[in-house]
Amino acid sequence: MLQKKRILIGTTGSVASVKLPMLINELRKIFGDFVEIRVVATTPSLHFFKKEDISVPVVTDVDEWNAWSQMGDPVLHIELRNWADIMVVAPLDANTLAKLAAGICDNLLTCTLRAWDPSRPVVVCPAMNTHMWTHPFTQKHLDVLAAEASYIIIPPITKTLACGDTGIGAMENVDRVAQRIYEILEG
Repeated sequence: MLQKKRILIGTTGSVASVKLPMLINELRKIFGDFVEIRVVATTPSLHFFKKEDISVPVVTDVDEWNAWSQMGDPVLHIELRNWADIMVVAPLDANTLAKLAAGICDNLLTCTLRAWDPSRPVVVCPAMNTHMWTHPFTQKHLDVLAAEASYIIIPPITKTLACGDTGIGAMENVDRVAQRIYEILEG
């Protein structure tokens, strides 16, 4: 019998967080009944969707702190690390990219990634304004994630962004992201 794949999706403060329901649907199309999905949402990402509208469990910083009151209680970012087969950050905004490259872990998502088992894949899908994408720090930060943490980077695409600018910076289409996740997990 096939074992279900456990996918942990992180969302950040990029407008592309509106695509979370579509990404979940695409993953379900590809994996069928053989997938479990959970979401770690940063506070800024919640501006773009409502937890109640997502068909899978969504956890936030509040859940991390509410889960622990004394020694021996579960530590959510460790439990998520132990649960997942893969971590996907879609979208990865410039702020979280910089935090990850610097090793900062100040929220549930960054703590989960800091505690991540390096034998399991991490996929990041950057999404930001074109000028943020072309900023020199962005490539430096991506280089750190790829070279030092072995993160798999799915680059953004060119289109007219939510802000009205046209250029590179939009998160890759969710069907391609889902297909890449499938290839990584099944390959």
